[in-house]
Amino acid sequence: MIGRISATWAQFELTLAAALAASITLLILLNVVTRSLGAALFWVDELAIYAMAWMAFLGASSALHYGHAVAVTILTDTLPPMLRKATAKLVDVIVLVFALFMIWFCWRWYSPLELARNGFDVKAFQGATFNFIYAEPTTTLGIKKFWVWSVMWLFALGATLHSVANLFEQGSAQDERVA
Repeated sequence: MIGRISATWAQFELTLAAALAASITLLILLNVVTRSLGAALFWVDELAIYAMAWMAFLGASSALHYGHAVAVTILTDTLPPMLRKATAKLVDVIVLVFALFMIWFCWRWYSPLELARNGFDVKAFQGATFNFIYAEPTTTLGIKKFWVWSVMWLFALGATLHSVANLFEQGSAQDERVA
């Protein structure tokens, strides 16, 4: 069950990452054309950077599901199969702990309960917490940066889902890579 949810979410992440990769290409082409015409659109640079960041985080999360994350296996390749499997599970546990810490950091950073306690009034929230996450705009796009940074939530939740699936499902991607 959790493996199917993880697979569906990983497919969504990859689809969105692919769309972002295509948009980055189009944005850079637009940038080249507008600059060569002497009418540069400066917001295009910023949007391409944010699209690339989103693409990287979504791709990294889906890589955990598919077992395509970068790994140095010089030590594990020398281990007997039983220890290799145990090491793979240990790696999954470490990734899960990292992902849970990411959720905790996002929770502290976004402080949703404190925002709710302040009646979703951003100015009151800022005064109470000295946290300006909901007020800081992007440089040229003018949108609030917390929307851009929300990819951290998606990464943390996706990484948690994929690492739990890898831990508890038979024949996880990590196990297949070890075998």
